[in-house]
Amino acid sequence: MQERLSFEDEITRNKIKSFLLIGIIFIFFILLGYAISFAFDPSYFFFIMIISIVFSLSYVLISYYNSHKIALASVRARPASPIEHRSFFNAVENMSLASGLPMPKLYVMESEEINAFASGRNPKNAVICITTGALKKLNKQELEGVIAHEMSHIANYDIRFMTLTAVLIGMISIISQMFLRNLWFSSYKDRDNKNILIFLIAIIISILAPIAAQLVSLAISRKREFSADASAVKFTRYSPGLVSALEKIKREHLSTEEISRESKRYSPAIAPLFISDPFKKKIQGLFSTHPPIDARIEKLKQM
Repeated sequence: MQERLSFEDEITRNKIKSFLLIGIIFIFFILLGYAISFAFDPSYFFFIMIISIVFSLSYVLISYYNSHKIALASVRARPASPIEHRSFFNAVENMSLASGLPMPKLYVMESEEINAFASGRNPKNAVICITTGALKKLNKQELEGVIAHEMSHIANYDIRFMTLTAVLIGMISIISQMFLRNLWFSSYKDRDNKNILIFLIAIIISILAPIAAQLVSLAISRKREFSADASAVKFTRYSPGLVSALEKIKREHLSTEEISRESKRYSPAIAPLFISDPFKKKIQGLFSTHPPIDARIEKLKQM
């Protein structure tokens, strides 16, 4: 008999992995800064760090405080109606009581596919948006499972966590761009072989660090999805509801034309917010924002 998984252990395990992964991004940031500063002058290290931090924080914090507005506007969502979308309100009210979170603002977006997302910098400023397709196709238990997953993102402050990740990746990208662009305006004819080697190492790190950091960010996104699934079971105490919803998402058969039309509704920047990949990517792995649905279902069935 297979040993059952504890949702509490799964939540803790995925949170630890997320923090370790963000630590790796921070290490990339420090290594890149050192490599570039030594390629020019070690005294430049703090100067490079300060510039990248200021630019990255300024850009990301503006997005952070308006994250829910940006996300809702990008999918042309409209406020949900307590009368027309009664099942939506009931599910959120139930999960709000179960989680102890304040009732978020509710929105609906026109789409035939089953999907939903949560956004907002904290529980008091949270929103949940769901597709009209999800409201049509999901029963009460399935809808509550999906809502519990989204409430979990709010409870776990995932928007805040992913914003921190975005700040670090932004800093890495800024440093890399500063260094690579500066190469066009510099001359290294008089440098010795040792310095040339340092420059080559700095160039390689500048090219690879942003790519590696982005891959780690995607890994964090996948871990947060597993954590939200486990937290959803904690709120509902009924894993079959979310399992059934994910199975329906997996079985959805949209034509190529429908997938193309639906995917145009979304910005790649908000794809990680959804309960399932809105772009329906065939290839799963390092470049995916979401873990495979089969893997999520398998874990949920063990809880």
